[in-house]
Amino acid sequence: MNIDNLKQIKKFDKSEVYKSIETLPDQIRQVLNDARLIKIPREYSKVNQVIVNGMGASNIGARIVKAVFSDQIKVPISITPGYSVPANVNKNTLYIISSYSGNTEEPLSVYKEVKKRGAKILGITSQSGNKLEKLMIKENIPGYIFKPEFNYSAVPRAGLGYGIFGTAVMLAKAGLFKIKIQETKDIIASLEIWDRELRPTEKINFNKAKKLAVTFFDKEPIAVGAEFLLGNLRVIRNQFCESSKNFAGYLTIPELNHYAMEGLEFPKNNNKNLIFFFIDSKLYHPRIQKRIALTKKIVKRNKIKYIDYKLISKTKLGQTFELLQLATWITYYLGILNKKNPATNPWVDWFKKNLS
Repeated sequence: MNIDNLKQIKKFDKSEVYKSIETLPDQIRQVLNDARLIKIPREYSKVNQVIVNGMGASNIGARIVKAVFSDQIKVPISITPGYSVPANVNKNTLYIISSYSGNTEEPLSVYKEVKKRGAKILGITSQSGNKLEKLMIKENIPGYIFKPEFNYSAVPRAGLGYGIFGTAVMLAKAGLFKIKIQETKDIIASLEIWDRELRPTEKINFNKAKKLAVTFFDKEPIAVGAEFLLGNLRVIRNQFCESSKNFAGYLTIPELNHYAMEGLEFPKNNNKNLIFFFIDSKLYHPRIQKRIALTKKIVKRNKIKYIDYKLISKTKLGQTFELLQLATWITYYLGILNKKNPATNPWVDWFKKNLS
């Protein structure tokens, strides 16, 4: 498979997912422009916790925001996807129902119970006449109904700019933290520059996303990171599975140092199947940086291949989106290498059909 062959790429990418990936900066810019239209009641600032119910790509926004702004957000955030409502949900809870498609059954199923508990409810979904959108309009639920102008493929995981910044803007409007507008504008500018070297038209010799995709081919990647990038690790894992149709996992520092290293020896084919993907950052705590360096040595001594990538952005939010952009392209190209359509989810579709 020649990953530089645009005809072959388009043969598998029938939904033109690459166009959505290219417009991540535009998605963020659109959310910032839409922010003035997002109205959050004043009483929503009087909460002692935030709970988010969303599945797959629809809870990524909350996970990213929780990880990056953990030192700024005034109340704890919990992501509890599913059919049940935690016992601690009450009038002091800000409960976010998140569904890109607006038709996901799990978050929609809890609405009546959450309302009964007196929680302050927000919704976030795409503008498509979906169930959540209709519910928000009928029940006068505040939140963000976005028009996905820059997600041409309509694939939720290719529209993460909406979910991440949409969630951030709602929480900021609720008075739980502040978004630095100039920093966000700088990130948009950087993403536009970086993207030029990651697009399908850029040859593999000059395209680090293509090079890494080739490195991951026929392997089971294990992403490793820490602290403010914990949300990204989940994104990477999900995108490997969905976009690449390639099983993957993730481990976190320092947690993995207390158990996972002992599992590297067996089975004996670990050195043939696994490849570790270390995400390095100068913004990690110094002890975390030392732990990562030592962990790499242990992986190497177990004869398991690893690669590392050092993020260059100067802020935590900048590095979050730098990694998000890179990983989205890597997993897109790996899907092409696997000769799969990066937009489709055949097993998920089969499952939902048989579940209904």
